[in-house]
Amino acid sequence: MKRRDLARWAGAAALVLAQGLPLAWAADEAPDALINRLSTEVLNAIKADKSIQAGDIGRIMALVDSKIMPNVNFQRMTASAVGPAWRQATDEQKRQLQAQFKTLLVRTYSGALAQVNEQEVVVRPLRAGPDDKDVVVRSEVRGRGDPAQLEYRMEKTPGQGAGWKIYNLNVMGIWLVETYRSQFAQEINAKGLDGLIASLTQRNQSNEKKSG
Repeated sequence: MKRRDLARWAGAAALVLAQGLPLAWAADEAPDALINRLSTEVLNAIKADKSIQAGDIGRIMALVDSKIMPNVNFQRMTASAVGPAWRQATDEQKRQLQAQFKTLLVRTYSGALAQVNEQEVVVRPLRAGPDDKDVVVRSEVRGRGDPAQLEYRMEKTPGQGAGWKIYNLNVMGIWLVETYRSQFAQEINAKGLDGLIASLTQRNQSNEKKSG
């Protein structure tokens, strides 16, 4: 698959992260079964929703705001992307970083959602023991052209809302968190955490104007 198609497949994967998961199922559902079910539901939702196909940012953002948290450890994802500087961040800086990072991800991939049409997802057998708390679920998105390889790093979380949570995503050999970490490190080294927040905010505002 050509590298320029990466965002298209990542867009489908991003909405997988945003699709809802009933909490009653989360604690008992195996990680590969979770990904398989969500992938099917999400692809069906994209095909059935013309607003999502058209890249309706408001609709996609609302879906993320209401559904993403039960399925993804977004704080861990943001902290990993920010790197060591996260430990020095204030609570307010952490809040802003999570908000702007989420907006960046959704806006980055929203345009790709319109290109999802006849794809299907095949989840590979899980290579993990029954007591493992951290696993990688591997899948393929199949359609026109070569299949796209998608991998999900997932952790088993205890307590309220317990279940498997996604904290990183690999699209065709590229881990999302590590990709952003290298970009963010340059901003932090040059301008600090506030500079990174300002840069993310400016980028999101620019993307909003382009899509408006």
